[in-house]
Amino acid sequence: MTEAAWRVHKIEQQPRERMIAGIERRYLSGAQTTLAQIFFPKGALVPEHTHPNEQVSFIVTGSVRFTLGGDVVDVNAGEVLVIPPHMPHSAEALEETYDLDFFSPRREDWISGNDAYLRGPAKPTR
Repeated sequence: MTEAAWRVHKIEQQPRERMIAGIERRYLSGAQTTLAQIFFPKGALVPEHTHPNEQVSFIVTGSVRFTLGGDVVDVNAGEVLVIPPHMPHSAEALEETYDLDFFSPRREDWISGNDAYLRGPAKPTR
């Protein structure tokens, strides 16, 4: 394998983007996947949305209540939620939370800045 085929990244060197409701994120994308650090203040709300990507969410610290196609599930530190492509979902941080997300295919909407559901007018936290 040549050096051009791989690269080591330090995600902490990526800038934190401030999104709606005090949510912050950092992410890196490869050719096929996106890895994201998501930082939620307690009470932050992510509105319902869908995307063509499978999402694997590992809650490192904290707790998030997800609504997935009408079902509600609380995902706590140390737990992983797999969200299928095109499934409507929303999220509410039940406490300050650090979430590590993997997406496949990569998040083209994030790369292009076409993710208005996260960039819209700030909504108050509960």
